[in-house]
Amino acid sequence: MKYISTNHKTNETTFKEAVIQGLAIDGGLFYPTEIPVLPENFFKSLNNKSLYLLAYELLLNYAEGSIENDCLRKLAQEAFSFEIPLVEVEKDTYSLELFHGPTLAFKDVGARVTARFMSHFSNDKKLTILVATSGDTGSAVANGFLGIDGVDVVVLYPKGMVSSIQEKQFTTLGQNITALEINGTFDDCQTLVKEAFNDKDLRSRKNISSANSISIARFLPQMVYYFYAYAQLKELNKPLVFSVPSGNYGNLTAGLFAKKMGLPIDKFIASANINDVVPEYLKSGKFMPRLSKNTISNAMDVGNPSNFARILEMYDHDWKSIKKDITGYSFTDSETKKTMKDVFNRTGYVLDPHGAVAYSGLKAYQKENDVIGIFLETAHPAKFLETVEKTLSKKIEIPENLKATLDKKKLSIEMENSFEVFKEFLLSR
Repeated sequence: MKYISTNHKTNETTFKEAVIQGLAIDGGLFYPTEIPVLPENFFKSLNNKSLYLLAYELLLNYAEGSIENDCLRKLAQEAFSFEIPLVEVEKDTYSLELFHGPTLAFKDVGARVTARFMSHFSNDKKLTILVATSGDTGSAVANGFLGIDGVDVVVLYPKGMVSSIQEKQFTTLGQNITALEINGTFDDCQTLVKEAFNDKDLRSRKNISSANSISIARFLPQMVYYFYAYAQLKELNKPLVFSVPSGNYGNLTAGLFAKKMGLPIDKFIASANINDVVPEYLKSGKFMPRLSKNTISNAMDVGNPSNFARILEMYDHDWKSIKKDITGYSFTDSETKKTMKDVFNRTGYVLDPHGAVAYSGLKAYQKENDVIGIFLETAHPAKFLETVEKTLSKKIEIPENLKATLDKKKLSIEMENSFEVFKEFLLSR
């Protein structure tokens, strides 16, 4: 498998080089030259595969030639060491619980795989990982890389715009993890990271890479749990749709990859909060990035989603083709809270704000379509403790591994939203 840039201004490269570089030299995102269609017998044997073995077989399609098969198998076994259960919430409605990893968020999947690929490919060169976060990415990446020799991690996050629990998860680690508290939005943080990759002087002097979903190694592993969810369905007598809480669109793009590989998914629902750039595009055909707005589903507060470039690449920039596979909805905070209360009162199931947005999108689609729906529950409700408890008037039990971070001292460096300041910081380390 070879990889190209979505900007089409560089030569093809290997999976290894795409992982190490993070972002292509021309500023584009790496994209495989083909998406392999899996044979029919692969799907017939899905129910018999463990999660890690399924991950190994799927990732082999994209990494073969860059890593030995035995190493990839071991990598998958180490990274996919927790369960991803499919839970029936009500008739034809399932929650895919992606929060059973070490930091209680779906990003544990991609971050743990990325850390192991980076470690394997680094060749003893000192590597600095740059990652922008609106919440869960920071903790997942920081924990995934914590203590790994030869790798430093710099996490950029918007000051005052992540939950206190999320913040504690990546600002209390120390060791090879540095947290930068940026006076700006998530989009500002993401822009600083992109500017770093586009700065030839910096890249000539510093060995940098990314662990955001712009990284091919971060986003590709997320396709695995779409296959795993399908394998857990007891019967499929109606079309299958997935509702994805959408911010930077890596999660949804990974699902589209699964569909292109042959997984029988009828439709994807891009469920957004008021940062509805993509749902608006699906209606109008015009992509109009804008400044993000703060919401209670903060991991989705993105006004210029990076992975949209991969979606455009996949569909050859054809709006009508994209619309056939994706439907978009957006919801306000008040609508999100109403959904959280309604679902809890009727079923006893506790949604976090992001899962509530995804559930809302699924229900909006099911009003007009008789389908089986799976919504992605991307974070444990305890990570948004104040919002969930206040909304449900219910005490939420905090998992032990989350409790352990709450009393630790915050270690962060406040920084203005300036690339020159950021660059000087990186070069001084």
